[in-house]
Formats: sequence, structure tokens, C-alpha cells
Amino acid sequence: MTAPATLYRRATAADISAMSAIRLAVTENVLSDPSRVTLAMYDDYLDRAGRGWVAELDGTIAAFCYAARDGSIWALFVQPGCEGRGLAKHLLGLATDWLFAQGHERIRLTTGAGTRADRFYAAQGWRRGERAGERDLEYLLERPCAGGLSAATPGRAA
Repeated sequence: MTAPATLYRRATAADISAMSAIRLAVTENVLSDPSRVTLAMYDDYLDRAGRGWVAELDGTIAAFCYAARDGSIWALFVQPGCEGRGLAKHLLGLATDWLFAQGHERIRLTTGAGTRADRFYAAQGWRRGERAGERDLEYLLERPCAGGLSAATPGRAA
């Protein structure tokens, strides 16, 4: 049996329903109020408020990531059942490379304390910052000292 073909690319408006479905399907960092994240917000982050990328497995969107122009990661989610394939790591690399290329010296995000995401960001070299509310943690990533862009995942395309 062959491994599914993986494609990483910029997100488009046609991907919004699939990204929203993934966001609503996750079992950790669940939205307490799903109406707070609208389809219009996904559209805004395609280019106006940031940039988004998707990972496709055999033509089906399995993960997505959005970087916000303010120097933060707005979203990074993987379809349940597709975890552990490196999709999130690769998408996060695309997003952080883009943000550093935009001139940000530090990137931030928040995630739930004690979750798989909490452990994931720590394992990727992010530094814990302050608590962000009752249940969330802030994470920070500094611009690499030499060369500007990270080299964690070779062959990336924006």
C-alpha cells in the first residue's frame, strides 16, 4: 500500500468550507462558541488579514494554517485521523517563514494548556510566554539569527 500523496499550497476561497469543517471536527482546542469564527474570517485571512495554506492528502484537504499580518498564527488544525504525518509541522513552517519574510522579529500564538498543541509547539522550538486567559498559553518564536528564514523543512513554496 502506498502512502497518500501530499500537496502543500496556498489556501483559496474554494477551501473555506473544508477548513471550517476541520476546525469544527477537532477534539482539542474546541471552539466554545463556533459562531465566533465566521466564514468571512476565513476569507479575510486568505490575503487581506494574513495568508493561509492547506495540506492535501490525495486531493482532500487534511490540514490548514493561517498566519496573520500582525505577526501571529491565527489557526493551525489537522483533520482528526490525519495527525502524525508532519502536516502541521510543514504548514507551520510555511506560515512562520512568510511572517519572518514580512519583517516580523517575533511570532506569537495561543493554544490550550496541556493539549497536544501545547506539546507540539514546545517540540518545534517555540518558547512559552504568558498565560493568555484562564485556559490558554501564549507561545513565541523569535526570528532565526542567521539567514532569516528557517530551514526546518527544505523545498517549501509559498
